[in-house]
Amino acid sequence: MTRAKNNLDKNLSGVVHDLENEPVNAHHAQQLQQDKNDRRHQDALNHDQPTDLHHQRS
Repeated sequence: MTRAKNNLDKNLSGVVHDLENEPVNAHHAQQLQQDKNDRRHQDALNHDQPTDLHHQRS
């Protein structure tokens, strides 16, 4: 697992950073939400369903 400074978990450090962001107005809140949605979508794309690993012999 990748570690951040001071042996902290890099992923958890990112989550803490995101939680510290407070939206200034409705537009900023929407942008933060869209960033979150984009990360979730990319994560889903990176975890494709496994392909058929059982090859049939001819």
